Amino acid sequence: MHSGHAPRLLACSALLALVALASGTRPAYAAPPRHDDAAMHAFVDKLLSRMTLEEKIGQLSIMGKGADNLQTLIRNGRLGGTNGVLPDTDVLAYTRRMQKLAMQSRLKIPLWFMGDVNHGFRTIFPVPLALASTWNPQLVERVHRAAAEEATAVGVDWTFSPMVDITRDPRWGRGVEGSGEDPYLGAAMARAQIRGFQGTNLAASDTMMATAKHFVGYGAAQGGRDYNAAHIPQDQLEDVYLPPFRAAVKAGVGAIMPSLTTLNGIPATADGALLNGLLRKRWDFQGLIVSDFDAIPELTLHGVAANDAEAARMALEAGVDIDLHSGTYLKQLPALVRSGKIPMRVLDRAVRRVLEAKYRLGLFDDPYRYDDAARARRVTRSPAHRALAREAAAQSMVLLKNAHGLLPLRRDARIAVIGPLARDRTTMLGQMPAAGRARDVTPILAGLRQQATHADNVRFAQGVSVLGGNDAGIADAVRAARAADVAVLVLGESHDLFGEGLSRSRIGLPGRQLELAKAVIATGTPTVAVLINGRPLAIPWLHDHADAILEAWVPGDATGLAVADVLFGRINPSGKLPMTFPRDVGQVPIFYAHTRTGRPYDDSSDLALHYSSHYVDVPNSPLYPFGYGLSYTHFDYSDLHVDRSHLRPDGVLHVRVRVRNTGICRGADVVQLYVHDKVASRSPPLRLLKGFQRVMLAPGQSTEVTFTLRASDLAFDRGDGSWGTEPGAYDLYVGGDSTATLQSSFTLDAAR
Repeated sequence: MHSGHAPRLLACSALLALVALASGTRPAYAAPPRHDDAAMHAFVDKLLSRMTLEEKIGQLSIMGKGADNLQTLIRNGRLGGTNGVLPDTDVLAYTRRMQKLAMQSRLKIPLWFMGDVNHGFRTIFPVPLALASTWNPQLVERVHRAAAEEATAVGVDWTFSPMVDITRDPRWGRGVEGSGEDPYLGAAMARAQIRGFQGTNLAASDTMMATAKHFVGYGAAQGGRDYNAAHIPQDQLEDVYLPPFRAAVKAGVGAIMPSLTTLNGIPATADGALLNGLLRKRWDFQGLIVSDFDAIPELTLHGVAANDAEAARMALEAGVDIDLHSGTYLKQLPALVRSGKIPMRVLDRAVRRVLEAKYRLGLFDDPYRYDDAARARRVTRSPAHRALAREAAAQSMVLLKNAHGLLPLRRDARIAVIGPLARDRTTMLGQMPAAGRARDVTPILAGLRQQATHADNVRFAQGVSVLGGNDAGIADAVRAARAADVAVLVLGESHDLFGEGLSRSRIGLPGRQLELAKAVIATGTPTVAVLINGRPLAIPWLHDHADAILEAWVPGDATGLAVADVLFGRINPSGKLPMTFPRDVGQVPIFYAHTRTGRPYDDSSDLALHYSSHYVDVPNSPLYPFGYGLSYTHFDYSDLHVDRSHLRPDGVLHVRVRVRNTGICRGADVVQLYVHDKVASRSPPLRLLKGFQRVMLAPGQSTEVTFTLRASDLAFDRGDGSWGTEPGAYDLYVGGDSTATLQSSFTLDAAR
């Protein structure tokens, strides 16, 4: 009934746990320390040998709260877990009640409780794309540590985050869940999120298992349309889309979720070469593979399985351990195993992974270890977490324009706050607010009134709705702007325009918001545009005519406080774009790490322009490049120095640059290092991010920033399909965004 060979003797604590299982009472679990793999394997092998076929299959199944037979399945020991991220629910009472049912089952195997803890649990932080704009992995780790503390206190021990899909098409609605277009930044954010969720001890009562998703290429959906097919050449797969997942595996992520879409014609849920081959064998991933929501029966819709039984067999044999929500494993696997179509060893392999993951979480020590009412009261929306939400929101905001130094605003100014999102609460929670509540959000209008010298000086006019066609309110907005010293336009996307299933073919301001902006700006009143959105927007007119633009993304509970912090200058903006902003949707997909082509754009002559890679109606360049972001102060870069001209294959190269704050206020900048391979077996990208550091400097202060480059940092999918480096000349660039001009060079030597 099980594979492997258990040691003759179990640790005493494991024996006690098994005695409790046999007795039918609540187990006095005292499983061995989680670092003792031999004891864990012995414990799991013994437990596995006692399980019926139905109990095994149950461990491979997760059903939602609304399942008709949920409680019966749990009481009969035929379910591994259920959702715990339940808005408007007493989650602590629910998880405790369900766990008590599990303790009435024959073997008393604990349930686990899971769901999307994407950017906070009860305290809602900025969405992941906004968090990536901080370029601050330490801050991102703290955010996810806070989220884990709140979620675990009410029984949630597994999150389906982080989403580490690379996104180069802003039409795709789920880009808001990720970290943008770049694999280096994406890998850094993946590691930070996993450290925040999982900590250093997965069995601690305030850490939870993380899931890297969606493996792989989901963010490359054709046409930017959610759930669409992805076709990715092997070199792009290796160089762009796999690195964040590779980083997640190296960081010890507990689970991987395959994409529910196809990659090069094969649904990832049934792709054994991808899951058992690349992930398990090549990368030695030892954790769980959990399907996406209903992805297993959808194999029939993809046209690769004739029926649900075939879909279940294909998924399990491909390496998918757990069926999320559909119940297909529960219904189909018993007959498949009994008929011999699925070998018992294949089933046992998946069950063992589930039991080992529960063991590592400490659930066999104490099934209720993640239920702690006292801790829940202490950490849920604690002052520290609310302060962190405000800090993260302010740090995630990107100043895109600030003509004539309009910002920061005077607190005693007469301000007209105009726009459909100025009083919005629901949108600010983002696309996956977990247990967040709209009433906890401070809207932008309220935040500005709180920090203004005189709240009565801050007047409001909605103007238009986000999507509506009624422009009757524009006249009121114009009157408000004329009576003010400055207008603050709050524009962008409502919560039903970004996120899963919410792709857009046009990525400008929706509805009649642009008309509102034109009317307000035509008054001549200095105007700041604050953007609320879950994707880069094409806003060329706004860029040309607004005096200042602040990209605020979707900031969470502290929205109004953080926007006011930045607009009034309490916080100097320091965010940098994790995705390129196009001028027009026709440029999409657009990203900084593109190749030159054989006929690069050249405006030196009309003939050269005609026969170059360009548009006839819009420049090639983006509206705002990757890594871009302004400050209320200024930073100069100088004295770029590379400590050696040749980098040996086993050597280290140090790149040093001096950064000086030449402005009049304290501020932070993100120093970015880019590298260009001048000649390679594949046409190389113009630049690739290879390092970044955040520095805080007082006016007049300077510091030397050092980057370390190793030959392995230059590896790529070579022309012959192998992974590695190639000797030759490289350029490097250092500056404040991907268009940095401070340049040096070095040579990578050949291996001897």
